[in-house]
Amino acid sequence: MKFILARKGRMTQIFQEDGRVKAGTVLTAGPITVTQVKTPETDGYSAVQVGFDVQNKPERLTKAVLGHLKGKAFKVIKEFRVENPAELGDLTVGTEIGLDTFAVGDGVNVVGTSRGRGFAGVVKRHGFHGGRRTHGQKHSEREPGSIGGGGRAGGRVAKGLRMAGRMGSDRITVKNLEILHIDAAKGEIIVSGAIPGSPGSVVEITSK
Repeated sequence: MKFILARKGRMTQIFQEDGRVKAGTVLTAGPITVTQVKTPETDGYSAVQVGFDVQNKPERLTKAVLGHLKGKAFKVIKEFRVENPAELGDLTVGTEIGLDTFAVGDGVNVVGTSRGRGFAGVVKRHGFHGGRRTHGQKHSEREPGSIGGGGRAGGRVAKGLRMAGRMGSDRITVKNLEILHIDAAKGEIIVSGAIPGSPGSVVEITSK
């Protein structure tokens, strides 16, 4: 299993040798440092915990976190589950994982947090059409309409009914993307298509 952390950048285009063009997202990736290796014997499951993006102000971290990291400081700490303990290989605390683990053409899955859009109505959140603009209707263009009544669930509001509420800030996985370009000198990797999140947000890249 291959994995790395990155920060989302701009979008760009990559021209293929046959002249076709593909849209891609530029990510500033790694290196990441292994901070803990979890095994079924000690923790009940297999996983690799890594730190990303060195924190130059350790005082911003709690003493518990600094003690766990053995004096090192990272802005981001993530954990990657490993189904087969044999995949852990010779990973030890302090091992650095870089872009060299990936290659152009590899298939990857990218996990990110979508942009937060605050409290949104049903038209924006669920694509409702709203009410009619004619026949004397003045104030219901973006209202959801009836949410109950005897004809639906016995007069109560059914669970899961689409209504206004918080929108965005969700963990989203985009699968079956392709690595279009790798620039090890700049620490950049270009992944096909668009991925969720704001520019600068942290995303997880794992092999399919």
